[in-house]
Amino acid sequence: MTDTDVRLQPKKKGLTRRQKRRLSRGAQYAVFVAAVIAFAATADWGRLQNQFAQADIAKQMFPDVITLALKNTVLYTLSGFVVGLVLGMVIALMRLSSVGPYRWVASVYIEIFRGLPALLIFIFVGVAVPLAFPGTEIPGGTYGKVALALGLVSAAYMAETIRAGIQAVPKGQMEAARSLGFSPARAMVSIILPQAFRIILPPLTNELVLLFKDSSLVLFLGVTLEERELSKYGRDLASTTANSTPILVAGLCYLLVTIPLSFVVRRMESKSQEAIR
Repeated sequence: MTDTDVRLQPKKKGLTRRQKRRLSRGAQYAVFVAAVIAFAATADWGRLQNQFAQADIAKQMFPDVITLALKNTVLYTLSGFVVGLVLGMVIALMRLSSVGPYRWVASVYIEIFRGLPALLIFIFVGVAVPLAFPGTEIPGGTYGKVALALGLVSAAYMAETIRAGIQAVPKGQMEAARSLGFSPARAMVSIILPQAFRIILPPLTNELVLLFKDSSLVLFLGVTLEERELSKYGRDLASTTANSTPILVAGLCYLLVTIPLSFVVRRMESKSQEAIR
């Protein structure tokens, strides 16, 4: 066979990149489906139903699981979010201040409260504060303690979020406000912060979702029957009934709030990205 014959022979074509991606994607789907089928085939659904899906036990939880436990969880979350937002805004402005001690205090606060577990903050509020200030009580009782604990936890994260939002506003906005006769404080409140909050609204809403779950730590403060939130309510009933159905119902109540909030966050993030484009 001559060199000319070799050159004239058709070359063998391999798979294109698109075909390889399709093949890889198909293999991944096949592995996922096989894993689901294996899990469904090997799980003991009868025992799971007996332990987690007793309809009669679930019916006993209503309407208290909504009117008491879920209501308290929402109140704890909202109060903690408000405290964290106010404190976080103050910390963020201190972090951006030209005064050195303000920046140092804000930096130390952020590093400490971002590094400590939320559980330790709850124990600190419930135990350390009464020991440090004998005879004083946090206003609002348990609700005030939870608001303070959740606020301290979330303020460190919100402060960094707010700071990033303020710095994302073009510097020309402040210069334009000052040229119109605004004082620095008035320009910050009237011009900069409204624009910054439009930018940081999605991450702040995401922080609300995280606080909603962190409210389960309220049990470490010692709550009464009327002050129980979803996790405490579900655990108490699970111990009473010797069944885990109340825990599952409590988890579903969490999802009733967190899933819509997560959807709102995704919608706001997509709208903000479209506005940037």
